[in-house]
Amino acid sequence: RVVVGYIGDSAPADQLVASLNAAAGSSGPRAVAVCADVSDPVQVERLFDEAQAAFGRDLHIVVAAAGFQDAAYPAIADTEPEQWDRAFGVNAGGTFLCCRLAARRLVRGGGGRIVTFSSSNVGSLRPGYGAYVATKAAVEAMTKVLAKELAGTGITANSVAPGPVATPMFFAGKSEERVRAVASECPMKRIGEPADVAPVVGFLCSDAAGWINGQVIRVNGGYV
Repeated sequence: RVVVGYIGDSAPADQLVASLNAAAGSSGPRAVAVCADVSDPVQVERLFDEAQAAFGRDLHIVVAAAGFQDAAYPAIADTEPEQWDRAFGVNAGGTFLCCRLAARRLVRGGGGRIVTFSSSNVGSLRPGYGAYVATKAAVEAMTKVLAKELAGTGITANSVAPGPVATPMFFAGKSEERVRAVASECPMKRIGEPADVAPVVGFLCSDAAGWINGQVIRVNGGYV
């Protein structure tokens, strides 16, 4: 039973929800979509409330995957305070708000899973990614602290750090030449796909990953 959070265009979320519900057949709704800006604590609270209203109070898994990258890729010297605040509001602040409620509401005693999203750019440290990398470094540190704070609950907290992945956020502001150059830098000689990352997230959410906790897992084809 899945709650798909989204912001902006609802079509991708609606399509995913429709697909999951169709697969469920006559067993009843399996997924719902909820519009929520994760940088807004009120909307994050509503997201959790609607999840529990739809499927019951036992929440087991939270995946905090929302992200923002300024498509201008400004150097730190050229980054305006508003750009810095926007990146931190979504990437670090949004993850914090989701983790905060996850720590309060996920079931205790086993099966609770929190997965945050960092970036392999924390390892590559490329120019033009100053604000973005700073937000993701904060996510990594926060996730590791959270894992220790949840000692005794049976809830694990880990972070997935993808490399370049073929999503609208990755392509924004990049020329075809730059995209080809990024692909050539990876030993696999291509850009990652969401399908390369999703199974790792799925594994971390499973019972089989119960002994993995407080870790950052890079999923990048050897890019970093």
